[in-house]
Amino acid sequence: MANFLITGGAGFIGGNFVHYWNRQYPEDNMIVLDALTYAGNRSTLEGAPRAELIEGDIRDQELVERLLRDRDIETIVHFAAESHVDRSISGPDAFIDTNILGTNSLLKAARAVWLEGDGKDHRFHHISTDEVYGSLGAGDQAFSEATPYAPNSPYSASKAASDHLVRAYHHTYGLNVTTSNCSNNYGPYQFPEKLIPLFLLSALSGRNLPIYGDGMNVRDWLHVEDHCSGIEVCLRKGKPGETYNIGGGAELPNMAVIDAICREVDFAFEAIDGLVDRYPNAPAAKGKRSESLKVFVADRAGHDRRYAIDDTKAHTELGYAAQRTFDEGLRDTIMWYLSREDWWKPLLPDAK
Repeated sequence: MANFLITGGAGFIGGNFVHYWNRQYPEDNMIVLDALTYAGNRSTLEGAPRAELIEGDIRDQELVERLLRDRDIETIVHFAAESHVDRSISGPDAFIDTNILGTNSLLKAARAVWLEGDGKDHRFHHISTDEVYGSLGAGDQAFSEATPYAPNSPYSASKAASDHLVRAYHHTYGLNVTTSNCSNNYGPYQFPEKLIPLFLLSALSGRNLPIYGDGMNVRDWLHVEDHCSGIEVCLRKGKPGETYNIGGGAELPNMAVIDAICREVDFAFEAIDGLVDRYPNAPAAKGKRSESLKVFVADRAGHDRRYAIDDTKAHTELGYAAQRTFDEGLRDTIMWYLSREDWWKPLLPDAK
């Protein structure tokens, strides 16, 4: 039996990790520390019996130190972060506060308890993003762990800074750390501002589907459960001080993703009884195609053109491999949202 501190565990990726780990290791205890900002949701943790939610801020070093000592925690899995690029453009301060200062506070607490205190065997695993590497051209090689950092948004810059802090605490103080940089996640429990749930719920309600620029910005799509399996092998087999890229093997332009969402929504209305009554404003409820809602809007400021992950290191050293194709993962994700109105409807602006 092991004791974990999961920061940001009421959010999208953290919440999925809690459920994943609970299934894989039902005897382990998980203390979830989450500030429950707009993207944190208590209901995400329902059905995870070994998870205890504590509402708190990762910048509260005294609280974190107390949890590490009192709960005999030997592993921190650090998800807590501000992560939406658009929000970082309009309000970067929150990203500096949480992603940089918050990570530094966690590291200080871990050092105080684990290195200067009881000398416990420990692991600090830091979740980061491929966005720290910047933008690729159409013919460029995919990001590897050796790719120089070149963040282009306040969000990615704040995550790059946190990555450097984690590395520094290993090399300077000897903290046992690993870092994983993941590609674009999708799946259950994702807040509706992100592309896939946003466009899905917009198609169900008959709202326009706003496409940045020409819609050809490319991302590598990673189902969140595959990401969780990647984190698991990092924790079990990762070498202290090392970084591992976790990808989904599904490099697609945004337009292809949006078209796939539209097709799956139209298919669902043909296959599932009752959707017409539940979502009467959807084009699919009126015999029209969801793609009729597509509109092009001005591009996002500083919009990176392409991300692609080379996860060779994680595959060869840890045995990681994504298990889901994008088509399978997208259909499962859409079916989840259609079955869990109780989770996402309270999050919509008109529900407040």
